Amino acid sequence: QVQLVESGGGLVQPGGSLRLSCAASGSIFSINEMGWYRQAPGKGRELVATKTNSGGTRYADSVKGRFTISRDYIKNTVYLQMNSLKPEDTAVYYCILNDCRNDYWGQGTQVTVSS
Repeated sequence: QVQLVESGGGLVQPGGSLRLSCAASGSIFSINEMGWYRQAPGKGRELVATKTNSGGTRYADSVKGRFTISRDYIKNTVYLQMNSLKPEDTAVYYCILNDCRNDYWGQGTQVTVSS
């Protein structure tokens, strides 16, 4: 069993910053990729950013230039630095881990951007 524990969400004003963290533990076969998705009220879950073990990254167009994904490969942790936050970034952010066999999801952390 794989556990993903997220932290770092909260309420921030437009233009502000937050840093999300997600630590993986348990019976991890071999991590291929870790990253973040988000789901806003009334919308489907969408990719935010992912990073593979070889360092390849993917970003949603809407966050390019504002969000940065990074990983600590020893600690099996993924981070999402979010800058210049906008109200449309408000969502529940979910951590994902792919180990080449399965996708594992965190419980989600709420990010609210509002003045």
